[in-house]
Amino acid sequence: MQWLSDLLANLNALVWGKPMLIAIFGTGIFLMFGLRFMPVLKLASAFKLLWRGREGQNVEGADSKGEISPFNALMTSLSATIGTGNITGVATAIVIGGPGALFWMWLTAIIGMATKYAEAVCAVHYREVDQEGNYLGGPMYYIKNGLGKNWLWLGFLFALFGALASFGIGNTVQAHSVASALEAQFHIPTWLTGLVLLLLTAAVVLGGIKRIALVAGKLVPIMAFAYLGAGLVVLGSHFSQIPEALALIVNSAFNPVAATGGFAGATIMLAVQWGVARGIFSNEAGLGSAPIAHAAARTNDPVKQGMIAMLGTFIDTILVCSVTGLAIVLTGVWSSGAEGTALTIAAFDHVMPEAGGMIVSIAQAIFAFTTILGWSVYGERCVTYLFGHRSIIAFRILWIIAVPIGATGDLKFIWLLADTLNALMALPNLLALLLLSPVIFKLTKNAR
Repeated sequence: MQWLSDLLANLNALVWGKPMLIAIFGTGIFLMFGLRFMPVLKLASAFKLLWRGREGQNVEGADSKGEISPFNALMTSLSATIGTGNITGVATAIVIGGPGALFWMWLTAIIGMATKYAEAVCAVHYREVDQEGNYLGGPMYYIKNGLGKNWLWLGFLFALFGALASFGIGNTVQAHSVASALEAQFHIPTWLTGLVLLLLTAAVVLGGIKRIALVAGKLVPIMAFAYLGAGLVVLGSHFSQIPEALALIVNSAFNPVAATGGFAGATIMLAVQWGVARGIFSNEAGLGSAPIAHAAARTNDPVKQGMIAMLGTFIDTILVCSVTGLAIVLTGVWSSGAEGTALTIAAFDHVMPEAGGMIVSIAQAIFAFTTILGWSVYGERCVTYLFGHRSIIAFRILWIIAVPIGATGDLKFIWLLADTLNALMALPNLLALLLLSPVIFKLTKNAR
């Protein structure tokens, strides 16, 4: 079994290596220039559309077609992206790449807005409606309907990678994260967390995307604002040091950082590589997951939904990840030698002793639970594409059963496999976006 783990580790290092990061980052730059920086210039307009597209409202009018509100489509995608990457991923990037990793994470998010916009535009433009009235979309559908039958194999690969990856990165790994956090902070047995998660997941997932979107539409804003609020308390206590911290981040992005305290030191390449990698891991721009949720939005306008979709990257990385990263840098714990979640807890505990650890642990548990809900949509749509509508009930049952297994099991191998498959999802998606870019640019131009 060890040989298989070693082989998978080498494959993981390859698919998440520099070529993949260049491909994702390069595609985003190409789309951003092709869109003439519209995602950045229209950011305020996008927030207005989001407000108009909340529950009970339609962006275009009463004749808009779809299953869930544009607002809840974004909340569903955010439920899958706001997770352990915002707490553990940011800390890991800083530990290995230094404070400068934050700068490259921010840049990745800005570029990623163009990618996320393009994904949602294609998802709505090429979506289908099945016999039950469900709106189906995402990379496999815009490959099928946009590129034609000669590219069906590419859509099949995306759906296969997505279906398999969902049980790891979106289910068992997240359940394990919840169980571990609650056991460490509150001494709750992992089996009990697994049982409670099973019941909660079943109550939501069995209701399909409409119930998931409804829960996400209520829970995601609450949890995001609560975490941001706690983070702002940390930042506020060191308000006068923010300019100095920002200068350190920018300087570290372009200059090597020497070893200090428990920090081993970092090169410019490490700052770039880990900032880009953790940024992508957090907001998933380019992986092709979010457009699956946005395809179900009640809208007749792909461009408007694309503008709402790009806010997911902004909210996830520019807002939530920034609070985590700045808290770590401002409090000085980044050079303490602590790693992962423990580093974020140390930053919050620095200002709110004991309470900081509780806040981070609870946030991580809720973030991970909503990720389970959001990724169930992605996995279900991929399975539906592969095996048809009849496979939905079987998928939901397997999804629910996998939760307690993840909460109580040893997932090192599963994490490695899921992370590898997650990266492989990006390859068909990025190629499709590049081939369909003329359509994306045309739709955007005609909408102005």
